[in-house]
Amino acid sequence: MHFALNPPVGRCNHEKIEAIIKPFKLDDVRENLSDIGISGMTVTEVRGFGRQKGHTELYRGAEYMVDFLPKVKIEIVVPDELLEQCLETIVETAQTGKIGDGKIFVYDVERVIRIRTGEQNEDAI
Repeated sequence: MHFALNPPVGRCNHEKIEAIIKPFKLDDVRENLSDIGISGMTVTEVRGFGRQKGHTELYRGAEYMVDFLPKVKIEIVVPDELLEQCLETIVETAQTGKIGDGKIFVYDVERVIRIRTGEQNEDAI
């Protein structure tokens, strides 16, 4: 099949949330987002560090530095009207109060295309 993509009409009215959290918090965050109507997300296992700068571990009597710590990245696209509720849900659920809880980034979504059908923006979400 071949689609000719026409320019979309109007703004997409969605935001992309990218949350990097501790792995053991994933199930709770997913469940609480589901409770407020978020039905889909992309989850990726990632490694990184911020201010906590890793930690030291002992292996066979030798101490070594672990620079990159395991994290989980959650990506969701939400309508503008659900943005604040989603952000609050993620923060309240993922927060332990300790260093390394993670970060949340929010981006404007300019356009969405469903690859299978060529539908765009609201119709593609």
